Amino acid sequence: MSPIHDLRSYLQVLESRGRLARINTEVSLTHELADVAATLARVRGPAPLFQNARGSDWPIFTNAITDPTTAALALGCAEDEVISVMERVLDPANGIPPVRQQTAAWQDHIHTNEDADAMHLPLPTHSRGDGGAFITGGVIISKDPVSGRGNLSYNRMLRMGPRLFGFNVNEWRHVRRFMASRPQPDAPFPIAIAIGLDPAIMIAAGVKTEVDELTVAGAIRGAGVPVTSGVTVDVDIPASAEIVIEGFVHPAQRQYEGPLAEFHGYYGELWNSPTFEVTAINWCDNPIFQTIIPGWYEHIYLGNVLPREPLLRRFVRHLNPQAHVHIPPYGNGFLAIIQIERDNPGQPKNLAMAAMTAHINIRNVIVVDMDIDIYDPADIHWALTHRVDWTRDVFIVSDAQGHEMDPVAHERGVGPKLGVDATYKRERREYGDRVAYPSVNLSKYLSG
Repeated sequence: MSPIHDLRSYLQVLESRGRLARINTEVSLTHELADVAATLARVRGPAPLFQNARGSDWPIFTNAITDPTTAALALGCAEDEVISVMERVLDPANGIPPVRQQTAAWQDHIHTNEDADAMHLPLPTHSRGDGGAFITGGVIISKDPVSGRGNLSYNRMLRMGPRLFGFNVNEWRHVRRFMASRPQPDAPFPIAIAIGLDPAIMIAAGVKTEVDELTVAGAIRGAGVPVTSGVTVDVDIPASAEIVIEGFVHPAQRQYEGPLAEFHGYYGELWNSPTFEVTAINWCDNPIFQTIIPGWYEHIYLGNVLPREPLLRRFVRHLNPQAHVHIPPYGNGFLAIIQIERDNPGQPKNLAMAAMTAHINIRNVIVVDMDIDIYDPADIHWALTHRVDWTRDVFIVSDAQGHEMDPVAHERGVGPKLGVDATYKRERREYGDRVAYPSVNLSKYLSG
């Protein structure tokens, strides 16, 4: 059985592996907290638990999953097993449904109606271009009014008042489909926002699937996720949540919300979005608030890397069973790296085309040899510099369908896709092997 079953047990795992930093220095919720967390993610440092955020009664955690190391810890596997584990848990046949229970720790403190004051929540204003304080690390829980199946998602939520938020929702989201499927599509729609969760639930919420994403979290843990019904809304909420916000989305009562740092690395536009009315805010004793730094490593890792690398690998390995793949966070989901033992001069271009069709977001594909570290941007650039003839090894597919928010695409996502063969072409010119030095244990030489 996994040692992780909630946020606190995950923090214990991180701390035991030297991947948790308890930060006691006072930090501001406006920009400073996010600046510190973003810097730690950039250097693959430990995840911060801010224990002295100015204006907050609660500690604040972020950077839960920002790299292969933390992904492996969250999934309970080795780093080289992450894609295989994700492929297994994403198969609906392996899903494990949630288990209902009557009570939850987040019911220790229940505040409803006028007592439910969202101004008490320690919401950071993360980036300097953000339009205010957003909930970014909350998992939205909704239910299909037709089938009754649950759904998890991430939706940015701008705090607009003590009981009012903006609720940004794309057309293709299940929660949008659920609202539209009702006899009265503009009627108030019940949801809950769970904050402070087992990372298995955070990972599952980043997946788009036609089954309840809680079954994916169950597959990760090997047991059904305990859930409890809301106090004011009829949805199944993870019992392990630290904080739960309940209420109703009003599809026809819209206000402009935004901008927010988005996954593509720019600030998303203002959107005329539905609003969310708070009916209850509940929390356990001494709760831990959790956020995601928007437009940064965890945001991209949960939404673009973990759920899509298995799909990419499946498409690529149909052509080359030994290929390795990576969707690097610094590419914001638009870049894919494929590593192969090249056996045919035309194979890299075939693999690049396969990757472009694996997921609509993938726009640029770079194919490299086995001696290139696909997790090291410097090594990728070395291959681009030394193994690419830009007149022969690059191809462009014009006017292909991509993501609507891709900054280089048309408003409907139509734009170019690029394939680069960055493999060693020994048939053109033989240079021998790369210079290499084995790694050593530096502590042996630097101590004392």
